[in-house]
Amino acid sequence: MVEAANVPHARRVLELGPGTGAFTHAIKDCLPRTANYLGIEMNERFVETLQQRFPGFDFAAAAAQEFDFDSYLPVGEAFDAIVSGLPWTAFPESLQKDILDHVMKRLVPGGCFATFAYWGFHKLPGGRHFCELLKRQPGRLRMTAVVWGNVPPAFVYVVQRDR
Repeated sequence: MVEAANVPHARRVLELGPGTGAFTHAIKDCLPRTANYLGIEMNERFVETLQQRFPGFDFAAAAAQEFDFDSYLPVGEAFDAIVSGLPWTAFPESLQKDILDHVMKRLVPGGCFATFAYWGFHKLPGGRHFCELLKRQPGRLRMTAVVWGNVPPAFVYVVQRDR
């Protein structure tokens, strides 16, 4: 996920739904020292734990579709990478759209949005609709190879925004 989002070369990284920090740990391991990180997580207990585990990283207890990016980002700045661990196929289509509409406009030209999907679930109605939403984003959508060793098998959707 972090390689697909090009985190090792990012100046600003946004993580949606860091949860208990599995992807956050991988981000920390490859994030440039001068880069900034923001994790948006709805569960306040998770945010408290994440703040202790990852000093120097910023976390906010908020809904991704409602977060006030203008209060966080300097004027004219955006994220180079967005990594999402959100369970997209569990969301209603309206929420999928609301989140994408809100965060994708905060991605720099040439920046990458990456999220995973479980093989098979992507063929269910919620997964198909989510893929269609990704195809409509400004940029190019690609899918990584399936990681068959993952349980369940998964792959990464990557949208690289047009330059």
